[in-house]
Amino acid sequence: MATPTINDLLPEPILSNIIASVSDVRSRNSVALVCKRWRLLERATRTTLTLRGNIRDLYFFMVPTCFRSVIHLDLSLISPWGHSLTTSSAASLTDPAIIAQYLLLAFPAVTSLTLYARDISTLQLLARLWPDLKQVKLVRWHQRPQLATAGEELNNLFQQCRSLCSLDLSSFYCWTDDVLLALQSNPLVSSNLTCLNLSNPSFSEGFKSDEIKEISKACPNLKEFRAVCMFDPRYIELVVGDEALVSIATNCPKLTILHLADTNALLNLRGDPENEGFTQEDARISVPALIEVFSGLPLLEELVLDVCNNVRDSGPAFEGLNSKCPQLRHLKLGQFHGISMPVESTLDGIALCERLESLSIRNVGDLNDMGLIAIARGCCRLAKFEIQGCKKITMKGMRTFVHLLQRTLVEVKISCCKNLGASSSLKALEPIQSRIQRLHIDCVWDCNEEDLNKLDQGKMLNQSFGHTNYWRNDDCEYGGNSKRRKYLDDLNCSYASMDVNDNVYYNRGKNLYDLNCSYGEMAVNNNGYDNGNGFGEKTWDRLQSLSLWITVGQLLTPLVSAGLENCPNLEEARIKVEGDCREMSKPSERDFGLSILGNYQNLSKMHLDCGEITGYSQTAPSGQMDLSLWERFYLFGIGGLSLMELDYWLPQDRDVNHRSLSLPAAGLLQECYTLRKLFIHGTANEHFIMFLLRIPGLRDVQLREDYYPAPESDTSTEMRADSCCRFEAALNRRQVPD
Repeated sequence: MATPTINDLLPEPILSNIIASVSDVRSRNSVALVCKRWRLLERATRTTLTLRGNIRDLYFFMVPTCFRSVIHLDLSLISPWGHSLTTSSAASLTDPAIIAQYLLLAFPAVTSLTLYARDISTLQLLARLWPDLKQVKLVRWHQRPQLATAGEELNNLFQQCRSLCSLDLSSFYCWTDDVLLALQSNPLVSSNLTCLNLSNPSFSEGFKSDEIKEISKACPNLKEFRAVCMFDPRYIELVVGDEALVSIATNCPKLTILHLADTNALLNLRGDPENEGFTQEDARISVPALIEVFSGLPLLEELVLDVCNNVRDSGPAFEGLNSKCPQLRHLKLGQFHGISMPVESTLDGIALCERLESLSIRNVGDLNDMGLIAIARGCCRLAKFEIQGCKKITMKGMRTFVHLLQRTLVEVKISCCKNLGASSSLKALEPIQSRIQRLHIDCVWDCNEEDLNKLDQGKMLNQSFGHTNYWRNDDCEYGGNSKRRKYLDDLNCSYASMDVNDNVYYNRGKNLYDLNCSYGEMAVNNNGYDNGNGFGEKTWDRLQSLSLWITVGQLLTPLVSAGLENCPNLEEARIKVEGDCREMSKPSERDFGLSILGNYQNLSKMHLDCGEITGYSQTAPSGQMDLSLWERFYLFGIGGLSLMELDYWLPQDRDVNHRSLSLPAAGLLQECYTLRKLFIHGTANEHFIMFLLRIPGLRDVQLREDYYPAPESDTSTEMRADSCCRFEAALNRRQVPD
């Protein structure tokens, strides 16, 4: 008698619910391979699907018809990248109306759609298919087409989809006038919107004050609002200031997520570490207005204010945030000064927001170590912390901050801080190196590991460590012993009053007094081991994702010696290289140093972003390297890594808007024999892209022009629609070992 299996014992409704609860795409694909019954149940319960492949296959046998329950459908990744569903090459084979019928028959239950809408015809075609759409995300990196009237595309969408409640334009190249006119022309749809995402870097100036007020007035039921705004005070009548912010709180009191950022903040470019953090002009935002905004948004859970201009003495505005917005868990601030200025033992500003779980601060010019420590004392539930452009923060202050939050902190980003290079950042994070999961640091090789060890041995090992050094410094404002005791005994955010389920159940005062332990004792207590000389080993047990920033021309090879020797569970590496190489001479070394990542045995995913490298695309002056040689420099050694997924952003020549894969890069990429998925963010010559067919297990390849503005028409030597079709046909003809 055969042994019964789970397939025999479980009734179909229970098994169906179990399979429906699996969210990971790869896991669902594995479930579908078990047996025919499981395959049918998996297909019947899948609610999210992203279609890949060529546009010409949408209306033939390649369209899957077994996903009848799909609610969220993504059509934005169909290749050739960015081409319309009604282009001449597709329409010459089949009428667009037939394409629409195929999609409707295959996916009748769709209520959420993501679409690359390069022109209005695509939007008109698909908006009629599903008039009951509730969520729409539009994508377009190409230039906005010339329309008969402003807002014509969005008007057409609103008129076809009256039940729309969520609109995402964060990757849709359009004008601010298009959005405002469409919302005002369709009051019924606008009043139904609960989610509106306008955080689009293509808006070079952002939404002006009057536009923000009109949008918030037209959409009174918004729960999520994200927008890029004009905070530059030089535009006196147009700048977003107190009046616009108060209007948001007045018109949209149901907001739970509010993101307002300057266009420059969305570009995410690294600033100058020598910058003091203060701009020449002050934003037109006052503390009383902020207090009024917070009072009008009691349901707020997530707040982003990144204004790129000074908001001075803002601490008092955030002191009442904990009581006015009791559900606030995520906070991101840019260019807000005075957010934490503790006097003796009193916590103030952000330090009073004790419920925060995620905090990001950027360019806070007056934040020092004592303010950072006060934030750690008050915000004792932080799991994610990001700090950028804070010149006064040192390794000792950051290390004390991390030690106070060692029970909760699992994700840290340290960027553009003058006193926190790679080695010092990793040294500061040692108290949580056994539990941190995601990490970003700047590859600024400040000093080597040996120098830091000497510094610790000479100045810390025989004294009280870290936090206590501040108390014993005669020049410190807390230098007196009585003041130190008063500071340590302060219980403005007592751990004893918190729930045990928060994993914080020890007394605040006791925790701070424990910092009197020696360095060696701390290493044993925090990491569970000691190597005999008082310094813990560099094992980052739970680190899964590592993000690095490095300037052009610098090498990656010192990374291991800086403190990342052993990362046994590291799965993903994200590397961003930034800078202008046009005036640089040839590097002294042959390669960037990607081979150093071979030390991480489980590394399978990489994002290599060279998109901010600016150089000469074809002809460089005498003695200078063109971009093809720089690509060889950065990709050399990548074939030695066991990568399964790679996202590669090509370097660029901004003068001609040129991002194209070079011959050396194509030759090096073909050596990645373990690759399964490859996304190249740019264009490529057809001959070069054919090199990738030599990768035996490669299944998923796409060229994306996802940068502003994407080229309207490729030149004769670059990837065209027909070239892309020939490559994909050759890729699909291969027998891929599984």
